[in-house]
Amino acid sequence: MKLEKKTAQKIADSYKEAGPYLGLGTQLAATIVLMFFLGKWLDGKFDIFPTLTIIFSFLGGFAGIYNFIKSVLQKNEKNKIEKNN
Repeated sequence: MKLEKKTAQKIADSYKEAGPYLGLGTQLAATIVLMFFLGKWLDGKFDIFPTLTIIFSFLGGFAGIYNFIKSVLQKNEKNKIEKNN
């Protein structure tokens, strides 16, 4: 019984450490997809397809990756501070 409890605790600790990172991939994908559809919608309004779709897709990709990296670095820094205290 003790072995099962220790295993369950290790799994729970792993999920607790990975939890903050789980939503970052979804956030990255959502940023890119939303910017793509915004560009597509604007292209339809101004009738200049595919110019704005391409531009907004790249902007969404850059913004998503920037936010992803920034969030990971902040979470890692926070974890370092918590482990040192």
